Amino acid sequence: MRFHIRRIIVRRALVPGTFDPITNGHIDVIARASQMFDEVIVGVAKSDKKRPLFTLEERVALAKEATARLDNVSVVGFDDLLVHFAEEIDCKFVVKGLRAITDFEYEFQMTAANYRLNDSIETVFIMSPPQYMYLSSSIVREIASFHGNISELVTPGVEKALRARFSC
Repeated sequence: MRFHIRRIIVRRALVPGTFDPITNGHIDVIARASQMFDEVIVGVAKSDKKRPLFTLEERVALAKEATARLDNVSVVGFDDLLVHFAEEIDCKFVVKGLRAITDFEYEFQMTAANYRLNDSIETVFIMSPPQYMYLSSSIVREIASFHGNISELVTPGVEKALRARFSC
């Protein structure tokens, strides 16, 4: 009698970012990554140097709410080098969204630096669809700060948090 031993490989991906706040463009990348990988971890970076509008805890909560419908996605905050965090969670794939040439230049540099730190971690790029190519957290914050319409750019929970932050 022959037994077939089947090896199950779980492919885990990390989608990192500051997510200040998480936008529909971020959610698009996360949702598409969730179709490619068995498990997706959204890593919300503390990023104090960027002076975020929302605290790390608030950004994690908003990202959890925004990705709640995606069964294989979890959200955690981190305050470390991306490579160290990926090692800590035993993740070999980092997924980044690309919007424009400027994103490519920056992400190319970051990928090269990360590769020097750990060459077993692969970076996978997902191109944004046209409707999100211009969308960034900073644009959303700017529009919200002037009480503009952001309803098509973020989830209702994020819109509510921004409206409360800017008292509109």
